[in-house]
Amino acid sequence: MVTRAGLKLLNEEGLEQLTLRRLGTELNVQAATIYWHFKSKEELLDEMATTVLAEGAERLVPARKTSDWKVWASTFGEGLRRTLLAYRDGGRMVAGTRLTNLEYLKTTERIGSQMLAAGFSVRSAVVLFGTIYNYTLSFVMEEQAVFPTPGQRSPRYSVEERNARLDPQTFPFLRQTSGILFDRYDRRYREGLEMILRGARQDEARSAGRRDAKK
Repeated sequence: MVTRAGLKLLNEEGLEQLTLRRLGTELNVQAATIYWHFKSKEELLDEMATTVLAEGAERLVPARKTSDWKVWASTFGEGLRRTLLAYRDGGRMVAGTRLTNLEYLKTTERIGSQMLAAGFSVRSAVVLFGTIYNYTLSFVMEEQAVFPTPGQRSPRYSVEERNARLDPQTFPFLRQTSGILFDRYDRRYREGLEMILRGARQDEARSAGRRDAKK
């Protein structure tokens, strides 16, 4: 109940306003009651992040049976982004937290087993999915800074105002980047993810070549 209330408060007030004392007020209980459950805000965030990742776990694996590792990798990234975007400040809330149970890890174990079956080594699978995880987390943090509420752009990130500050003679390149950097995040996320997967494909091809040469 306390964790759910924390997630509700996160959506309503944002990460900065989420405190144990504020949560106690929301639940109409003494602050000491909240501190009995969680000794610090960090502990509360650990539990909230664990809940969010566990509930989003089904989004991280393909809906249909497939052995194509590229589908597993892209599904993980896209699913993680949707999971984080489901909550206000979801990226920042999850960043740096520690899991408090093993539910999310059951899904990553399944993904890891699939990657080993596809011919990846443990290290290459960890590096690939760690890269996708970090890319997605940082991408969502930037995205939610621009759109704190879905569909509502922060006035601090006006594309028009940014371009007005950039003299076209001095910053011809940067004036063309505004619409890419601060708009159409779905498209840019997929483009970045595809770049990661292209690199992984090349690495996989080199590894397959080395394996064939040893036969």
